[in-house]
Amino acid sequence: MNGNTKKRIIIEGDKIMNNKITKKAIIIIAVLAVLAIVLANSFTVVEAGHTGVLVTLGKVNETVLQEGIHMKIPFIQQCVKIDNRIVKLEVQTEAFSKDLQSVMTTLAINYRVDTSKSYSIYKNIGANYETVLVTPAVNEVLKAITAKYTAEESVTNRALISDGLVAGLNDKLNAIGLYVTDVNIINFDFSEAFITAIEEKQVAQQKLLKAETEKQTAIKNAEAEGETIRIKANAEADQIKIKAEAEAEANKTIAASLTPQVIENKKLEKWDGVLPKVTGGASTFVSVDDVVNGTTPEN
Repeated sequence: MNGNTKKRIIIEGDKIMNNKITKKAIIIIAVLAVLAIVLANSFTVVEAGHTGVLVTLGKVNETVLQEGIHMKIPFIQQCVKIDNRIVKLEVQTEAFSKDLQSVMTTLAINYRVDTSKSYSIYKNIGANYETVLVTPAVNEVLKAITAKYTAEESVTNRALISDGLVAGLNDKLNAIGLYVTDVNIINFDFSEAFITAIEEKQVAQQKLLKAETEKQTAIKNAEAEGETIRIKANAEADQIKIKAEAEAEANKTIAASLTPQVIENKKLEKWDGVLPKVTGGASTFVSVDDVVNGTTPEN
């Protein structure tokens, strides 16, 4: 065996050795990769605010996984995450009011899933429970409540309608494991004809209110004027009464001071010194001069 042949044998031996090492390395890497994949699928992480539902070959387990890391059978079990936080759902639906007006209502519903019933919801309804259950329930309850009010009352009783929606939805959904925490009415939209009628009614009410205000003002002014006249008349009457009482008191004082002697003096003060020419009754007349002269007529 010459030198070239020995060299060739050594080189080929090295190649075989390298190939064996390479194959072992590939096998080791493959095994490690498989182990890593298996290990990764042996754990599941349930995020905060969620619960996990284990499904084993299509069968839903009743055990609900809480937040944290959990083991599972790789490739045989899968974990479905259910969001248990408050979720906002916006729904727009058309309903008819008590007076048969079309009311397009936009709602914002806040609801959550009961953690203890996550598995039953997923098992009986599936992951799309919002589309299958919540939205139809909102439409049904809203139509029932809207029918209790006229279109105009729907606007003025917005809070009552919201409270009624919360109560009605919880009556329908609580047994399943869904809880409605709040319902906000974003908007009521009515037909153009109804909006025009409402505007005309508001204008008429404003005119009526203005007329009533003017009427009340006129009544108050008239009452004030009448009160002023009454007060003035009472004052004048009081003045007349006071004056009459003063005059009566003065007359009373004067009357009390008029003694017979005073009266005679007053007569003398008023007498002009001329005696009456005739005195007597209807059938006898006596001349004052005759009385003075001491002569009287004979009968």
